[in-house]
Amino acid sequence: MTTSEDVFYEPLDEGVFRATEHTVGPWSDKAQHLGPVAALLVRAVERCAPDERRAVRRVSVDVLGPVPVDEVTVRAEVARPGRSVELVTAEIAASGRVAATARAWRMLRSDTTDVAHDDARRLTAPEHCPPMPLPEGWSGGYANALEWRSAASEPAEPGRARVWARQRMPLVAGEEPSPLQRLFAVADCASGVSSSLPFERWAFANTDLTVHLSREPGGEWMGLDARMTLGPDGAGTTRTVLHDAAGPVGQGAQALLPTRL
Repeated sequence: MTTSEDVFYEPLDEGVFRATEHTVGPWSDKAQHLGPVAALLVRAVERCAPDERRAVRRVSVDVLGPVPVDEVTVRAEVARPGRSVELVTAEIAASGRVAATARAWRMLRSDTTDVAHDDARRLTAPEHCPPMPLPEGWSGGYANALEWRSAASEPAEPGRARVWARQRMPLVAGEEPSPLQRLFAVADCASGVSSSLPFERWAFANTDLTVHLSREPGGEWMGLDARMTLGPDGAGTTRTVLHDAAGPVGQGAQALLPTRL
């Protein structure tokens, strides 16, 4: 049973929310982790002119600045309507400043069962994976707001991680999160779980999160098969195969800014 505080966001008015301490990210106790932010933007996309004939197939989230752990406003609109493909945009703002945006392509559903395939390596099912303690240096309320399990089947290698995560609490008070919201609440963790950089000496905030979906996710557990790559001139990327308990659902990517502390 959750209390009123055991949520990421408390609704205050239409499109207005109060972020709780559970949204706090690793770089500042005054800034939200992108996971809850991305999930809240996806919630806005799902509620914008919904049409069960269409499904979200790609979402790109861009971070324009820190999202404060405070009151935020979220809005979405259909930017490009179409019969088979449409573009929905969303933004989250605080104190009159837009802090993050999302662009989502929704496409018509159809039956492609007879040609469906995905050769991505499957993760060990979450019920067969051991609990994963939080790595040293992880901080912020968000990290503890998820239940973690290790899906690694061989010794750890630098810059690679296979994990499962599940929200311990709702995204918005009084609501059951959709599977898509659950996926985006976890997808941004890929850079953190796969990091080869020590948290006490490096920051590696990402400027974006892009997810392409090959099918719609389901259930509560979301899996990450993530790999971090670091270049010699201050650039980094994370590439991730995203899973639900039934198998791969798509791929994610993040651009990283490695910074010495």
